[in-house]
Amino acid sequence: MSETTNILVVGIGGQGVMTATEILAEAAIALGHDAKKTEVAGMAQRGGVVSSHLRFGKRVLSPQITPGTADILLGFEAAEGMRWRHMLRPDGQALMNVGRLTPPVVDLGLYEYPADPVASVRAAGTRVVAFDATSIALGLGEIRLGNTVMLGAISSYLPFPAEVLEAAVLKRFATRKPALLELNRRAFAAGRDAAANASAEELAAAVAG
Repeated sequence: MSETTNILVVGIGGQGVMTATEILAEAAIALGHDAKKTEVAGMAQRGGVVSSHLRFGKRVLSPQITPGTADILLGFEAAEGMRWRHMLRPDGQALMNVGRLTPPVVDLGLYEYPADPVASVRAAGTRVVAFDATSIALGLGEIRLGNTVMLGAISSYLPFPAEVLEAAVLKRFATRKPALLELNRRAFAAGRDAAANASAEELAAAVAG
């Protein structure tokens, strides 16, 4: 990665895209980085598509990520991850949740859901780590934990220790909802494990191929 780290987080309203970006920014700031972020939400509260830009480093002048410069694409929803693939650097990393949550534009007939978003992104030459964050969250008893699962997944791809990001996640619940501390701790660890397993499987497939 360059001196400035560019992360694009995309998904559907209600998945916690903006909250995830805020937590990533808080973790970066805690380490002394300058951080800038911006969001674009289309009917976010109604399940519309959401994209959030985060840039952090020694000095950041603009929050906007230009096409072809994102270091990491964090796709809370696979089709949205595919739609924003062009924002990644040629050697960028995509992390995608394969748990299907259909965007409203599909239900309205404005957009045909792709048969296999992850395969499409890989076919374009992008490195992809894909896992079912939605099922992991449901297995822990709360679909909203998908946000923390995704943060756990990205933690191994950041230019700072995973513990820093985990601390930023748990800080959110330490005073307001302490009962959720352990659940979020487990969700973060599950996301790390899911990404590690998916990465190992991808590497094995590449070697075998």
